[in-house]
Amino acid sequence: MSIQALTTARLTLRPWRPSDRDGLWRMQSDPRTMEFLMPVADRTASDAVADRAEAHFARHGFGLWVVEVPGVTAFAGYCGLVHVPYAEHFTPAVEIGWRFDPTFWGRGCATEAARAALDFGFATLGLEEIVAITVPANLRSRAVMERLGMVRDEGGDFDLPSTPPGHPLRRQVLYRLRRSQART
Repeated sequence: MSIQALTTARLTLRPWRPSDRDGLWRMQSDPRTMEFLMPVADRTASDAVADRAEAHFARHGFGLWVVEVPGVTAFAGYCGLVHVPYAEHFTPAVEIGWRFDPTFWGRGCATEAARAALDFGFATLGLEEIVAITVPANLRSRAVMERLGMVRDEGGDFDLPSTPPGHPLRRQVLYRLRRSQART
């Protein structure tokens, strides 16, 4: 199956390449990147993230694209859409997510890439709703969600099943965006 690349004014969202695993490991080894995420133990675990991203594309035709900044870097991070892999009050659902190397924070890359992914989800996939989650303290990601027009589901907070009970990253806030509310 051919994976569709997405382009924006400054970015290319494209399929994974073997060389992207070096950038992924570098990014996931940075404590700033992982401040609000469960740590990735080693290179093998980091490669498993890429394996899951590629498998999602193979299974569904969409997923987490590598974000490239042409002329600057082949790997700034990733952004895209995934089926939520666990049962929760808002599932089944498709989630938008992103992770960027701190070098690219504060430059609008996450918002720009996420807008392209949202447009793809609503226009190409015909999704009615896309969700986003993060820990309450992740104000940077929450600000991106709000810039995208996503609205916090005040009653939607939940405990992430893959995070151990009592862990400070277990509690998540839920944001939603319906196709009828999306900015085009």
